[in-house]
Amino acid sequence: MKSENSPETPATRFLHQHGIAYSSHLYPYEEHGGTRVSSRELNVDEHAVIKTLIMEDESAKPLIVLMHGDCKVLTKELARQIGCKRVEPCKPEVANRHSGFLVGGTSPFGTKKKMPVYIEKTILDLPLIYINGGRRGFLVGVHPHDLMRALAPKVVDVALK
Repeated sequence: MKSENSPETPATRFLHQHGIAYSSHLYPYEEHGGTRVSSRELNVDEHAVIKTLIMEDESAKPLIVLMHGDCKVLTKELARQIGCKRVEPCKPEVANRHSGFLVGGTSPFGTKKKMPVYIEKTILDLPLIYINGGRRGFLVGVHPHDLMRALAPKVVDVALK
């Protein structure tokens, strides 16, 4: 479950507490490289690398959106589906404060503040996903059904390829 070189983060502690098996994948982090770099370094399809995006609604209430690395979030459609007027990405320093992670190392597991989680429905079609493990340059491989069990996210259809 945990390899020798796997860092311990709030995210990995959360995975252990919830009995979720995961694989650890460390890679050289590149500033502004995003999922393009991590998918290249892990030699996996960018579609299977899942971004953890901290966004906020019109009342500045934070929320998490899980999206394929090679897709964008249709924010107007997301707002419509979750019953908000508007949803937009948080500024990096605000996202860091809500999640407890640095942007580029944001994980949906073990966040500082409890936030509603929304997951793009097509992520559930993948056999295995790679998602941030709570540190820049560190992804964990998990099964989407384990993510559903641990986070109980609401499923949305908001991907723009």
